[in-house]
Amino acid sequence: MKKPWGGRFTKPTDKAVEAFTASIHYDSRLLEYDIRGSIAHAKMLGKCKIIPPEDAEKIVVGLEQVLSDLQSGKAKFDPSLEDVHMNVETLLAGQIGEVAGKLHTARSRNDQVATDVRLYLKDEIDAAIELIKTLQRTLVQKAKENLDVVMPGYTHMQHAQPVLLSHHLMAYFWMLQRDSERLQDCRKRVDVLPLGSGALAGTPFPIDREFVAKELGFSAISKNSMDAVADRDFIAEFLAACSIIMAHLSRFSEDIILWNSHEFRFIELDDSVTTGSSIMPQKKNPDVAELVRGKTGRVYGDLISLLTTIKGLPMTYNRDLQEDKEPLFDAADTVKSSLGVFSIMLKSAKFNVKRIAEDMHGDFSTATDMADILVMQGYPFRTAHEMTGDLVREFNEDGLGLELLPLKEFQEMVRKVDKKTIQRITDPKASANAKNVPGGTAREQVEKQIEEALQILNSKT
Repeated sequence: MKKPWGGRFTKPTDKAVEAFTASIHYDSRLLEYDIRGSIAHAKMLGKCKIIPPEDAEKIVVGLEQVLSDLQSGKAKFDPSLEDVHMNVETLLAGQIGEVAGKLHTARSRNDQVATDVRLYLKDEIDAAIELIKTLQRTLVQKAKENLDVVMPGYTHMQHAQPVLLSHHLMAYFWMLQRDSERLQDCRKRVDVLPLGSGALAGTPFPIDREFVAKELGFSAISKNSMDAVADRDFIAEFLAACSIIMAHLSRFSEDIILWNSHEFRFIELDDSVTTGSSIMPQKKNPDVAELVRGKTGRVYGDLISLLTTIKGLPMTYNRDLQEDKEPLFDAADTVKSSLGVFSIMLKSAKFNVKRIAEDMHGDFSTATDMADILVMQGYPFRTAHEMTGDLVREFNEDGLGLELLPLKEFQEMVRKVDKKTIQRITDPKASANAKNVPGGTAREQVEKQIEEALQILNSKT
C-alpha cells in the first residue's frame, strides 16, 4: 500500500523496518481522541472556509461512522499503515472517497498526535483522581471505625511512642491528598491545545485555533509551535506524579505486609484479596500489597524511560518521541489498577485490636512521656532523658515494663504530679491523647483531621 509520504521514495519500505517503526499495536488506544480531534479540526476547516463547508460536514459524518465501525468490530486496523492516524484516514477514504484527503489540510501528524495524547491524558488524570478519592474515603471510614485503637508508632522499625491507629491511617490520607493535588496541577499544563502548530512552524492557512480549543475542551492554546510538537514534559510530569503515588502505595503496602505477618498479626486480610500456596496449605499471602509494592519499580522505570528518551533530542520533532506512549499507557494503567485494588483490599480488612494492645505491653513506648513529665517538674530535658533511660534499663533487665512502675517510686522522682499525668506512663491511650496539639495523635485532633478530610472529599472543586 502506498504511504502518505511515498511521493519522495522510489523503493518500498523494508518489511522489517515497517514492523519496527509501526506504532498501531499500542497507539490504537488513542482512537477516540484522534477522531475527536479530527472532527474538531474538520469543523474548523469548514467554518474558516479553508475547505468547502459541505466537505467538512461529509468528513465529520464519515469520522463518526469510522469510529462506530471500529468499536463494533466491523472495521479493523491495518498494521501496515503505521499508526492510528493513517488507519483512521484510510478508513475515512473508504467511507467518503477523495474528500477524506482534505482532512489533513493545515495540520501534521506531529501536532495531531500531541493533541491526541493530551486529550487522553486529561481523562486519565481525572480517572486517577477519582480512584484516589475512593481510597481516601476508605481510609477515613477505617479511621472512624478505629478511632480509639492505640498502636505502637515506629521509628527505625522499633516501638517509639503510642499513636492512634486512626492517626496512622490518616497519614496516608494526606499523602494521597498531595498526590491528587499534584495531578490536578499537572492537568493545568496538559490542558493546552497544540493542534495548529503543524509539523513545527505553524501553518499559512487562516485557521481558528481558539475554536478548536473550545470544541475539544482545552483551556488554552500553545504559544510556540516548535515547543508544542517537540516537548513531552507534560507526560514526564504526569509520570513523576504517578511515581510518587506508587511510592505512597508501596509504603502502605509494606505496613500491611508487616501487619499481616504472624509476628505482628495486627490485621486480617479478607480471603477475597489473598492467595494461598501450592505447597504449604496454611498460607494466606498478601499478594495485592506485594504486587503493588513490586509494580512501583515498574512505574519508576516508565518515568526514567521517558526522561532518557527526551534528554538529548534536538529541536523539534524526532521519531524518538514515538516511544513516549508505551511508558505513559503502562504507568496510567498500573496506577489506576493499583489504586482500585488497594481500596478493595483495605475496605475488607479487619484490625486485630486485642493483638495490637498486647503488643504494647512492656515496650517502653511511654518513656518519652516520663521524660516530659520530669521536664515539667523543672529538670532539663537532657537530665530527664538520662534519668528515664536509667529507669528503662533497670526495668528491662528485670523483665518489666513501665506500666508496672510503682507510683511511690515515681513520686520520689517528682515533687508534685497528679494521677492523670502519671497515667500517661502506664496507659498508652493516655499517652496518645496527651499529644493534643494541631496535627497530633490525640483523639480530638484526629477527629478534626477526619472532619477536614470529609470536607475535602465532599467539595466539588
